[in-house]
Amino acid sequence: MTDRSTSKEPNRRPPIPVLAMAVIAVAVLALPLVGLLQRTPWSSLGTTLGETATLEALRVSVVVSLLAAAVSVMLGLPLAWVLARLSFRGRALVRAIVLLPMVLPPVVGGIALFFALGRRGLIGRVLHNGLGVDTLIGTTAGAVIAAVFVSMPFFVITAEAGLRQLDPRLESAASTLGAGRWTVLRRITLPLLAPSLAAGATLSWARALGEFGATITFAGNHPGRTRTLPLAIAQANEAGRPEAAIAMSVLLIGVSLVVLIGLRHRWIAPRSPRPERSSETSPS
Repeated sequence: MTDRSTSKEPNRRPPIPVLAMAVIAVAVLALPLVGLLQRTPWSSLGTTLGETATLEALRVSVVVSLLAAAVSVMLGLPLAWVLARLSFRGRALVRAIVLLPMVLPPVVGGIALFFALGRRGLIGRVLHNGLGVDTLIGTTAGAVIAAVFVSMPFFVITAEAGLRQLDPRLESAASTLGAGRWTVLRRITLPLLAPSLAAGATLSWARALGEFGATITFAGNHPGRTRTLPLAIAQANEAGRPEAAIAMSVLLIGVSLVVLIGLRHRWIAPRSPRPERSSETSPS
């Protein structure tokens, strides 16, 4: 007699109200994008994206986002290691400060950067008087700093999560076998951490590519220096050129979708195969 009590699978069909609310949620998120795509001038999309102003904004966006991602990795990896591996008083506060830009309105971040790094700011005054740095406002370096401020937390939180998931016994075993600290880092830690580092760097780059509020508030909107694609989209829309704004928006949406699809396995674990039903029988 087959024991069916352990072979029954749970009912995975969601209740109708839950399914209806899920459909509404998807519609709320998807309908604006559908409306944008419906208004996209597909026949002239290539011509619009090939305009000098658009290419210039694209160039600034690529330079700023890549530099911001590089700085985020260079500074964020040691910070992630400290948060993941060291226990110290105030660690929760440090982590909260690191993650604050993720929830802070970007315009607030831009104002904070202005009063910190502006010519009369907390650090800007020292840079101006001591090092002769005139101002970061209106420069590409200022746009990079604004992008780093909003994008580095995405790398730090991803790298820290990766470090916490590493099995410390592997590093301990390598040390026991005579490997030095830097050898363990180069041969064990970094290779195992590489997927998390790549995901964090990509997220950081994508966030920097789409940055608007902190950049325009701190660095300004100067063609060829700080006018990135998001700023160019706002400029085109205000100037009565919706076709150009839509075309650049579609470009950013395409890049974002590629990033999200490429990183989907970092957030969604692959579904494990269902266990086979037991064929054992119990005596009658």
